[in-house]
Amino acid sequence: MSLSYFLTMLISGLKLGSIYAIVAIGYSIVYGILRLINFAHGDIMTVGVYIILTLMNAMGMPILPALLISVAFSICVGLLIERLAYRPLRDASEEATLISSLAVSALLQNILQMVFTSQRQPFILPEWLTAGHMIGTVSVSTINMITIVVTAILLVILHFVLKLTRIGTAMRACSENLRAARLMGVNVNKVVMTAFAIGSGLAVVAGLLLAGEYKTVYPSLGFVPGLKAFCAAVIGGIGSMGGAVTGAFIIGVAEMLFAGLMPTTMTAYRDAFVFLLMVIMLLFRPNGLFGGETARS
Repeated sequence: MSLSYFLTMLISGLKLGSIYAIVAIGYSIVYGILRLINFAHGDIMTVGVYIILTLMNAMGMPILPALLISVAFSICVGLLIERLAYRPLRDASEEATLISSLAVSALLQNILQMVFTSQRQPFILPEWLTAGHMIGTVSVSTINMITIVVTAILLVILHFVLKLTRIGTAMRACSENLRAARLMGVNVNKVVMTAFAIGSGLAVVAGLLLAGEYKTVYPSLGFVPGLKAFCAAVIGGIGSMGGAVTGAFIIGVAEMLFAGLMPTTMTAYRDAFVFLLMVIMLLFRPNGLFGGETARS
């Protein structure tokens, strides 16, 4: 194996990890506040991709305006789901909310099948995004560089929002102890809606990058990547923003190195490798790399 091939796989792993990180943040923010594992998160990502595809194909809209409209639409979908499916169960058991999130995930996938059919549809990014470049002996595409840079920018912005704004302070307070935050006068509904809005918006960005990587879109596109992002959040310590990002990069790089270094007969099992990695991590670090015991509401 040549050094250039290894570096190419490493860059691809960083790109994949960047996508997982954007999705994992949504999982961590919502879980940190509500102790809710929102398995519909990946399907909101798929909804956003279909909106982008429709706007670009049916209306000839450029990709950036299509992305902005899709983000707005997906945020509305996320808020609607929170209001109708999760808020009535806020004081219910974790089992009830878990089942609710799985039901919402299945519902979104079936709605997408009814509207767009279950057939795969091509998703081709503009040529300027897929153009390749040679840095020494390493091949890097424009979309790879953009993915890593966009992820870094989004993480910095989100960090400052959580640390320096009133809503960010309220979100951190709710994450520490939801009941105490409510007693202190924090508008919990506003905080939860903000968390869902942030997660849904970020999911669409990740969906665009993922669909561009796969060059196709289908109703269950976001389900498995959503599970991998959840694995990343668990490995890093679910509820921890930094942990989710770290876990995402670990999974992304490990997955690409597994696919690139193992025999071709083994690459079909890359998904199983990711889940096995999570199981091994939980055996030695049940709370993840940066996780700890958190107060329950």
